[in-house]
Amino acid sequence: MLNCRKLYGLMIFLLFAGGSSLEGLAGVHDGGVGACNHCHVMHADESGLIGDNPLLKGNNPSDLCLGCHATAYGAVLGMDPLAPPPEMGAGNFVFLLEENLNDGPDGLINPITGDAAGHNLNAPGYGLSSDPTYVTSPGGSYSAALMACTSCHDPHGNGNYRFLRGPANQEGSGGTFSYPAPNAQGLDVVAGAPETNANHVAYRSGMSMWCANCHQDYLTSRHGMVSGFRHSTDTALRRGHINTYNAYNGILDPTGGNQATAYLAAVPFEDLSNTTDSTAGPAGSSRIFCLSCHRAHASSGPSSGRWDFNVETLGEDGLMSGSYPIPNPYTHPSQPSLCFKCHKKIPGPAIDPVEIQN
Repeated sequence: MLNCRKLYGLMIFLLFAGGSSLEGLAGVHDGGVGACNHCHVMHADESGLIGDNPLLKGNNPSDLCLGCHATAYGAVLGMDPLAPPPEMGAGNFVFLLEENLNDGPDGLINPITGDAAGHNLNAPGYGLSSDPTYVTSPGGSYSAALMACTSCHDPHGNGNYRFLRGPANQEGSGGTFSYPAPNAQGLDVVAGAPETNANHVAYRSGMSMWCANCHQDYLTSRHGMVSGFRHSTDTALRRGHINTYNAYNGILDPTGGNQATAYLAAVPFEDLSNTTDSTAGPAGSSRIFCLSCHRAHASSGPSSGRWDFNVETLGEDGLMSGSYPIPNPYTHPSQPSLCFKCHKKIPGPAIDPVEIQN
């Protein structure tokens, strides 16, 4: 179910933004000569769109970024939350426009709004605003009111994966980066094909630590065991989990998989050997990390989940709420949670995950 008010704002902005296409794409984000004028004016009287930030061709940084990247060049904010752009890896902010994400038994009487779908950008031109629930980042202290595309990405470019910020590329509004950008390789966002099991982001190392720049409490103790967070992250996969991941091939073939073709883009892992076309499942060097279960931008599931954590079977996704059903990689409607890709048994709330041996 979509939020019509927010969607209307998005449609109006796209009609008048004037920045939905980029001529001379090369050099825009690498400090190249002549690229500055794609985003900046030379003098304040050259444009009526000067907003909170001096000399920007947009009301604020996120509105400016989305003028090119909303529906093109990565398509990170589609027009319709029920018909999102093809998945490129990080997820899509369009799901922030949904009115209800709750496909649990209480979905109709206890709606979970699209604000819970992911990172709430402050982009008023697109009908998006700061998170109404969290004043600061969960597990951290970054102000939700400051959340923007440029909170994570350096618009002037750097040598990091996706221009992600790090200690040498600090965020201008006060955010502090203690941990470096991750080692990863992404898909071509201009002309590349969508994510598949054989065409996907290659996560190699460091992503969880990078997330901890804003969500540090999730990594402050062994196995991520802090109040309100029970799952291990940024740790080596245990042998039992490795074996289960490589053998699991869906509810109809739970033990028929093999390591050479076991990779599931919906449940990625970190490994230094990962490539964008690798199909191999995890080995002893592989690690679970934040994005094994979450999308970096947003998804049509609460908490930016790669699958809806509130449903018992993936076939239930979208039925109660009317929201976009996240594609089921195993197709069968009775497919249970993708937690089974790593776990033979899914631990209940009374089980300490530190003691789980699979």
